[in-house]
Amino acid sequence: MTATIIVGLLIPLLGTMLGSAFVFFMKDEMSARLQKSLLGFASGVMVAASVWSLLIPAMEMKADSGAWSVVPAAVGFLMGIGFLLLIDELTPHLHIGTDKPEGVKSHLSKTAMLTLAVTIHNLPEGMAVGVVFAGAENQVSNISLAAAISVSLGIAIQNIPEGAIISMPMRAAGNSRWKSFVLGSLSGVVEPIGAIAVLLLASFLTPALPYMLAFAAGAMFYVVVEELIPEASSGQHSNLSTIGFAIGFVLMMVLDVVMG
Repeated sequence: MTATIIVGLLIPLLGTMLGSAFVFFMKDEMSARLQKSLLGFASGVMVAASVWSLLIPAMEMKADSGAWSVVPAAVGFLMGIGFLLLIDELTPHLHIGTDKPEGVKSHLSKTAMLTLAVTIHNLPEGMAVGVVFAGAENQVSNISLAAAISVSLGIAIQNIPEGAIISMPMRAAGNSRWKSFVLGSLSGVVEPIGAIAVLLLASFLTPALPYMLAFAAGAMFYVVVEELIPEASSGQHSNLSTIGFAIGFVLMMVLDVVMG
């Protein structure tokens, strides 16, 4: 594993840490307007990354199959949705802005369940980074190292507001600034772990790479549809989340095309 790939896998975690550090500079709880905008932005980045960096390359890898080239992308996408659905049902977690836990019943603290919710969210992002770097390392013609780095940068950019969205409510709930920062940062550790696991797996299962690309896309779409968009659209200021989505989508699209 080259130094460039190692750095690429760690970039998203650095984004989460940077966002979590906002807790040291912001005195009050994050405003609803800002939170809506950031949730929309994160959604836009994840949707664009799923389409341009994962689903389209998955179909291009099987272009010689004609109309059947869409099969690996379709199967992998549905498997990714199903995998996250299963994790969501089995893991006790609590979404920001609600007091009703989801998943199996447990006696975990509110802070622990909030952290688990974000960990579920971050897992598919790590998988996406890992699988595109696997494509670049295996010299898949339509996935360059620059394209893989663009995905890593895009995820890192959307992790900055996401880190703040995690750490600020934890601070408002009574945790110290340092504890809020550490917990917010730790929620992003699953990304490089998931990325490395997928990267190592893909090195042994190169023929399955189109399915793995689509799998990561499906997992990310699940997070967007199940969590981010409902939170961004509920209540007031939903128009700000729409604007944020558009900005995030275009930014990730441009990153992928320019660097790809």
